[in-house]
Amino acid sequence: MQKDFVLEWRQKYAFNGMLLYVGSTVFICYLSFSLRFGALEVPVWNALYWIILLFTAVNAIAKGFAQESRGRLLYYYSVVSPQGVIVAKMLYNAALMLVLAVLCFGFYAVVIGNPVQDVPMFLLTILLGALGFAASLTMISGIAAKTANTGTLMAVLSFPVMVPMLLMLMKMSKNAIDGLDRSLSLDEGLVLLAINMIVVTVSYILFPYLWRS
Repeated sequence: MQKDFVLEWRQKYAFNGMLLYVGSTVFICYLSFSLRFGALEVPVWNALYWIILLFTAVNAIAKGFAQESRGRLLYYYSVVSPQGVIVAKMLYNAALMLVLAVLCFGFYAVVIGNPVQDVPMFLLTILLGALGFAASLTMISGIAAKTANTGTLMAVLSFPVMVPMLLMLMKMSKNAIDGLDRSLSLDEGLVLLAINMIVVTVSYILFPYLWRS
């Protein structure tokens, strides 16, 4: 994790590029929807936010393994365990996604408007989403990095994994936007937590086999 944070600090263009991507996408949504059709309806506001966050996650996490050279990976193989590598990558990507998700929500709310009535619940949903995106896409990034066309394979493999997670996140965030009782989001929250735990456990068990290849 320390290595990834140091590299990100030295090479700020990657994080700044993600911020530019988020900002430009939100601004384009503002120009395309708000100016033409007036204020966005809540379902559209909710869907656009998670679509922006999904594509941001794919672009941000895809470089996790792709940016590592073969020589550096061989060095890691000789000094650290594969479980340490995958857990560190997941934790770093989770922290990165959480920062990007909160910044995206703040900019999105300022530019397009903030209909969220239960902000703490919405932030909890963002936390679960960031953890889920990081856990799932980190493992997929490790698989895709073994091929020549990393970006395309990332998009293909991530789609069936992300769809059920997005459905849970959108329902949970819609409840927070409407200010409904938090107990109504309990089932979705537990399902998201279970998905995250399953993905982390499966990655922890299976990544050593991918690492040895």
